[in-house]
Amino acid sequence: MSSSSSSSSSSSSSLPSTKLPVKPIPGDYGLHFFGPIRDRLAYFYNEGRDKFFANRIQKYQSTVFKTNMPPGPPIASCSHVICLLDAISFSVLFDASKVEKRDVLDGTFLPSLAYTGGHRVCAYLDPSEPKHTSLKSFFLSTLAARHHKFIPFFQIGLSELFNELEAQIYTKKEAYFNTLSDTMSFNYVFRLFCNKNPSETKIGSQGPKLVDKWLLFQLAPLGSLGLSPKILGYFEDILLRTFSFPFFLVKSDYKKLYDVFYEFGSSVLDEAENEFGIERDEACHNLIFLAGFNAYGGMKVLFPGLIKWVALAGQTLHRRLADEIRAVIKAEGGVTLSALNKMVLAKSVIYEYLRIDPPVPFQYGKAKVDLEVESHDVAFEIKKGEMIFGYQPFATKDPKIFVNPEEFVADRFVGEEGEKLLKYVYWSNERETEDSTAENKACAGKNLVVLLCRVLLVEFFLRYDTFQVEASTFMFAPSVTFKSLTKASSST
Repeated sequence: MSSSSSSSSSSSSSLPSTKLPVKPIPGDYGLHFFGPIRDRLAYFYNEGRDKFFANRIQKYQSTVFKTNMPPGPPIASCSHVICLLDAISFSVLFDASKVEKRDVLDGTFLPSLAYTGGHRVCAYLDPSEPKHTSLKSFFLSTLAARHHKFIPFFQIGLSELFNELEAQIYTKKEAYFNTLSDTMSFNYVFRLFCNKNPSETKIGSQGPKLVDKWLLFQLAPLGSLGLSPKILGYFEDILLRTFSFPFFLVKSDYKKLYDVFYEFGSSVLDEAENEFGIERDEACHNLIFLAGFNAYGGMKVLFPGLIKWVALAGQTLHRRLADEIRAVIKAEGGVTLSALNKMVLAKSVIYEYLRIDPPVPFQYGKAKVDLEVESHDVAFEIKKGEMIFGYQPFATKDPKIFVNPEEFVADRFVGEEGEKLLKYVYWSNERETEDSTAENKACAGKNLVVLLCRVLLVEFFLRYDTFQVEASTFMFAPSVTFKSLTKASSST
């Protein structure tokens, strides 16, 4: 495995400590109004997302450059960003003393606060804001109090998912994984926070659809259906990015979610009020955002993506995973944290997936002060107030950090040298080697995400030997259809 260049020990610094040569940031924003439209059409339709960035790296011979990011006008008044596409410069986005995270979750625009009950939920707050500390502490405490439920609740959901997967393959010769995964994910999250199966509440089995609609109407300006020919794409662009979708279109759906979380999440809301001084209504809207946007919304991308990459890796990896998992479970007597920690290949596979295809690819922040941000061999000046944007799939496939960065290398993070690379895995809005705290913007559930991915692999390969899928991309997530599934040939 390769290691970073000598400049990697200092990713960014306040003026003027860097010893690297300082160069002007290349690129341009184009004419007012027309420049953002030009870049938006290139990003979604004329070039495509990855080619958009790759073409500009080639054009400017730089992984740091100026450009515009969607949605642009008229929804966003300013779409100018300074783009960071290497592992070294990208890390400045984690420095709360230099980069402000106020209202930048969705980039250059902020959806109407009506979608969150009129509150700026924790995800929209900068760590310097007092409410951030109380809300993030509340999230971390809520998760910690339920750690004993993480694995058993997920095992229940996986058993239900696998049973339905097998039934559909038997009757239809294929099974669309995303719908099954979404149902399992929503049920898991609701059980975890509300200690209730959502089917026993008034939302019944409608939870995923209610949240999907709520998410879609907020994030539509950032997405595309991938329509062709281009003329249809341009029509889509006008439809999605001329006006934000008004909240009233999902008001009744959101009210249903609010009511069930308010009723069955009462113990969580009690803790928010009594331990953290958060008003109950605000706590409930934050709980819905945590459960619906952060957790379920993340899982919509996370689990199909994991299945896709493991499937594409082929039968050799499937056999290696099955051998490791079954041997450890036999020796340990069950799926426990101790057993999971001994599965070095399975753990590496999860990190490699999160490296090569992070579920949340975009990160934004505004410079709090004038900065000099270092790339591998040059530094750039960023002025206070400028928007900084990082496209994570390029940063975590930096060829100066990772050997064969475009390849899925299952054992990349095995061993001492492999573990040294974990500091360049950024999926959680922080280095993988750092913890989530009330003082940073790292995902509150970062350890839970890794745990659930590992449990998914373990339960899958305890039950099956190998499988095949067809995979594509739709909107923000991989779309995965199982075409074959081979049950385990030997008992564990």
